[in-house]
Amino acid sequence: MGVLMSRRQTVERVQKVSLAVSAFKDGLREQPSTRRRAEAGTARQGTLEQEVQEGEEEALAGPSQPEESSASKAAWERLRDGRGVEPEEFERANRFTPPAFIRPKRELHDDEPPDISLEQREQILNDEMCEICEVWTAESLFPCRICHRVYHDGCLRRMGYLQKDSAVEVTETAHTETGWSCYYCDNLNLLLTEEEMYSLMETLRNCKIIPGVCLTLDDFLHYKHQVHKQQFERTMPEAQEEQAALQFNALDPDKKGHIEWQDFLSHESIQLLQKIRPQNALLRLLTPKERERARAAFLALDQDNDGFIGEGECRQARHTWFRKHQKEMLSCNVSISHVGPISEGSPTSSRNGKSPEKILPATKQEETSIDWPGFLRENVAYILAARPNSAALHLQPLA
Repeated sequence: MGVLMSRRQTVERVQKVSLAVSAFKDGLREQPSTRRRAEAGTARQGTLEQEVQEGEEEALAGPSQPEESSASKAAWERLRDGRGVEPEEFERANRFTPPAFIRPKRELHDDEPPDISLEQREQILNDEMCEICEVWTAESLFPCRICHRVYHDGCLRRMGYLQKDSAVEVTETAHTETGWSCYYCDNLNLLLTEEEMYSLMETLRNCKIIPGVCLTLDDFLHYKHQVHKQQFERTMPEAQEEQAALQFNALDPDKKGHIEWQDFLSHESIQLLQKIRPQNALLRLLTPKERERARAAFLALDQDNDGFIGEGECRQARHTWFRKHQKEMLSCNVSISHVGPISEGSPTSSRNGKSPEKILPATKQEETSIDWPGFLRENVAYILAARPNSAALHLQPLA
């Protein structure tokens, strides 16, 4: 009689095998270079100049190089795999093993315009069982405000994704219009394909960025200068430096003088997506909840129902995606019919006392008009950048 395994047990077994295979592959990668050195040493004797050069390089590396390279290698592997904590830290104290994230792959039709209708509303349905343990307990499930997944608070704690300092915040926001993003949606870096991730890692390596380390303003500006010089072979203009400083301030809302690594990584991930992927491909990343919220925002701004809004109104909408952390929030039902955060100044909050007509004057004839597809294209990057739970603005909207 066969033994039935739960999904969690299956995932844990697959992850252990994956770790073993990964370690075996890493060993194979290291073997060729060692074999080549041995073959080169037996086949021919190097010249005196080559030996001196190799000796100088080894001397510059120093005795602490093996230890540093080992720690750095582990950090880069965590970055590549989308993991923030080593699996060993989760295998203690009865904790679940973290999931093995699988990076997405580009499809042939990704660049084609997606069919996102303004008139046809989408039905928002969430899973009925916890994503981790696959058990249904309605009153204690935490829904994600981005995707369809739901979680138990106990399962999140055992996964290590719900610490003491964040437990209260998740409890207070998960069932409100502000909402809470699960660990899949909270990590913008998981939107990158393997090829895009390696491209980002190469850029970070060339700029001497260490994974997991906070960045000060000087570090951030130095990095931006290096990236600009590598890409355009010239010094970054002063105007762009000022914009980079504003982005740093947006990533440091608490004015701590530095930005957290995860916020920096999310910012760089969304920046890379903007550079590499066309807007149609980005539109395909939007979830039904995000598309429904975008519809509500557009329809609230389109007061005369002609299918167009002003360019200024479109820019205003970009700021509303990031209004996630408010002191006064309205409670909503467990059924999760909400589509995202709606602030008092949001264009979708016209029923709360402020009319959208008073927020911005009707100047459609004086400025460029934008239709529904254009509105989505202009805002898609900001909608995606607003996914993380962090109060930081990972993509600072232009004025």
